[in-house]
Amino acid sequence: MSISTIAQNSESSKGVSLIAAHSHITGLGLEEGKLQPRESSQGMVGQVKARKAAAVVLELIKQGRIAGRAVLLAGPPSTGKTAIAMGISQSLGSDVPFTSLAASEVFSLELSKTEALTQAFRRSIGVRIKEETEIIEGEVVEIQIDRSLTGGHKQGKLTIKTTDMETIYELGTKMIDSLSREKVTAGDVISLDKASGKITKLGRSYSRSRDYDAMGPDTKFVQCPDGELQRRREIVHTVSLHEIDVINSRTQGFLALFSGDTGEIRSEVRDQINTKVGEWKEEGKAEIIPGVLFIDEVHMLDIECFSFINRALEDELAPIVIMATNRGVSQTRGTNYKSPHGLPVDLLDRVIIISTSPYSADEIKQILSIRAQEEEVELSADALAILTRVGQETSLRYSSNLITVANLVAAKRKSSVVDVEDIKRAYSLFLDSERSVQYLSENVNYYVNEAGAATLSEGDKVIKGTEDKMDLS
Repeated sequence: MSISTIAQNSESSKGVSLIAAHSHITGLGLEEGKLQPRESSQGMVGQVKARKAAAVVLELIKQGRIAGRAVLLAGPPSTGKTAIAMGISQSLGSDVPFTSLAASEVFSLELSKTEALTQAFRRSIGVRIKEETEIIEGEVVEIQIDRSLTGGHKQGKLTIKTTDMETIYELGTKMIDSLSREKVTAGDVISLDKASGKITKLGRSYSRSRDYDAMGPDTKFVQCPDGELQRRREIVHTVSLHEIDVINSRTQGFLALFSGDTGEIRSEVRDQINTKVGEWKEEGKAEIIPGVLFIDEVHMLDIECFSFINRALEDELAPIVIMATNRGVSQTRGTNYKSPHGLPVDLLDRVIIISTSPYSADEIKQILSIRAQEEEVELSADALAILTRVGQETSLRYSSNLITVANLVAAKRKSSVVDVEDIKRAYSLFLDSERSVQYLSENVNYYVNEAGAATLSEGDKVIKGTEDKMDLS
């Protein structure tokens, strides 16, 4: 299986991007050519100090000078830790591998913890492979296909030209089938890979633009190529080490990437691949691209996982590991002792820590405005002001969730603009965490307790509801 096939199938497997919590993030919001973040740009708002530190890390990643290092994003909930990681990902571009992993996923996969982490690490290391291939590129003048009387064997001739020369090629059954599959006709400009026999239709020649044949609206016209028909071209593909591991460890090859049945991969296979990639690097055929592994809620890992990360960071092929946590001094899973952020002290000593802080009222207002634009919701000025207040007194996430709900309430009354009454209605329907805790404490007897008991009914007694904590008038 060629590297080009792997890359093409990887591209075709990418899904459609939907509106998500961080879909509005397009970068770190830095000034052009500088490491200085703007107050609000590319979906990022506030956290200027943290984003400046992240910008330095981003520059080091681009220069390949921080591979095998770890960064810890530490701060209270809803302070943009994941957003900063997404901003780094967007700024790096599609060529640099970025793997996002929730720490709890390590325990839910049908793999050992160390294997799950190993696969995540190797997904985050890219190999940029350069291949030279011979191609034939030109405008099709004529296609002649001769079929035998029995209909089995097919042969034919392909006349193809550039502005400087014209050549006739003999065609076999395989090439005739490829031309038929691509619906190639006279006047098409094609590219033919001599090694694989793959035909790519580049467009329709400008010389045929005046033909009045039926054409689709997407027909693309291109110039007829000049110079030699046959030429050498360098093709660059970027794949991850994990993709190479899977292809070489499964009989079904690259199809295992789509089935998800990767399973445990033997260390011998990985050692051979590392050796081969090392040889390619020495020969100038390949370039190692250290990517980024982002582990969210890293405090959920246990001491065995932390020990593995400690060792893996010292490996020659190690990505940049960015971790995020909202814990203070808490117990390290798998031990009896407490440590800052729930990480063992030997790993803390290895990381550089970027701290985030709570957003101000103005920053919350800007973020909510951006989220409303992303979700195509029009908020009135008063509705935005009251949502900002809700975000200050509850949480930014709760306030963001109310945008969509309030929009549905507004649509119910056939309004295209979300107003204060829609926010009030959404606020009364859906509790924030603090009001939920208050309701629970007032009606604790009606919930199953630690002993497994609960009051199922008590005559005509009605469970007391929770009054709105906030006066929204």
